[in-house]
Amino acid sequence: MIGRVRAVLEDERAGGLLLILGALVAVVWANSPWREAYTELSETVVGPASLHLDLSLATWAADGVLAVFFFVVGLEITHEVRGGSLRDPRRAAMPALAALGGMLMPAIFYTVAVLETGGEGLRGWAVPTATDIAFAVAVLVVFGRGLPGSVRTFLLTLAVVDDLLAITVIAIFYTDDLALPWFGAALVPLAVFAWLVRRRPSSTGAHRALIAGAMVLAVVTWTLVHASGVHATVAGVLLGAAVPALPRRGEDEAVGQRVNRVVNPLSSGVALPVFAFFAAGVTVVGTGGLGQVFSHPVAIGVILGLVGGKPIGVLLTVTVLERFTPLRLAEDQAPRDLFGVAVLAGIGFTVSLLVCELAFPPGELREAAKVAVLGASVVSATLGAVALQVQKRRIGMDPAEPAAIG
Repeated sequence: MIGRVRAVLEDERAGGLLLILGALVAVVWANSPWREAYTELSETVVGPASLHLDLSLATWAADGVLAVFFFVVGLEITHEVRGGSLRDPRRAAMPALAALGGMLMPAIFYTVAVLETGGEGLRGWAVPTATDIAFAVAVLVVFGRGLPGSVRTFLLTLAVVDDLLAITVIAIFYTDDLALPWFGAALVPLAVFAWLVRRRPSSTGAHRALIAGAMVLAVVTWTLVHASGVHATVAGVLLGAAVPALPRRGEDEAVGQRVNRVVNPLSSGVALPVFAFFAAGVTVVGTGGLGQVFSHPVAIGVILGLVGGKPIGVLLTVTVLERFTPLRLAEDQAPRDLFGVAVLAGIGFTVSLLVCELAFPPGELREAAKVAVLGASVVSATLGAVALQVQKRRIGMDPAEPAAIG
């Protein structure tokens, strides 16, 4: 049974569906007659007060559960840098710079839209800059079958760099009270964790002890990073980056690949849906309806940033680099072939919802931003799916034809 569940969760489409399901349940419940129960559940406090970990369930979802997802992100970034698409700077440069352009343009769109709101609205400039790698790849797998494999590679590289940039933004711009002694203390268990995951156990008992020790060290690292004021999901990235990404002598598979195979289903099947459930439950009943929420400058800025700024930033960067620099796309690609991928980059969802939590206090601005993230992500996913189908027709393929991209 566990094996069958794991096999299902390893499918990127299943992870995307569970993510959507978690958000959908939250939205329906938060706007139902029983919405107060949803609020009470989100605000329920659990955890030891002595360690300053008496947090609400919604905070646990954003700071604790989501760290599992960022641990996987750390594994994937390290793998791509050491042995994947980011290993060759010449191959990585184009999608990496496109990711940077795809962050700058949405920030500009958003800033222009919210200038009239003053300082509070401007604090959310990073909300529309993120790409949800799980959601975007799930749409590509379903609707992009038959397209060249380089399309998927471009999206994965862009999304990985986007995640790295988003983590940097969160650490720099959304850390209010930095306690350096606590962060410095977190480096000690992190270093021991890195040493431990490089050990080769001599027996089954030693292997189990190693796993248990690594898990304890991971929790200690997370706790100290949380106490430092840096968002605790950064601990997940640091821990993931500490796991070896390349096979050692005598090994057929790297430790990072084995760990990813175990943790990734937990991330896509539990961590992301739980976070979406607690983050997406925005109540619009009694606030004037969706029309009033979507007309808020913050909502307009987020939608313009994700739906318009993201694809424009990605495509404009690629076009300029192709024309004025030695950098080139893959041989089977032209800038117009990346239109669908560029639109999919506008699916913000997970990281965008997290930035909403960090940028705005509970209230009107946060609710407007979250509703806009959900709406813009759905629009980007739909437009991206249509664009991929059109692209398949343009190159003379049957839109339903299966192929290797998935």
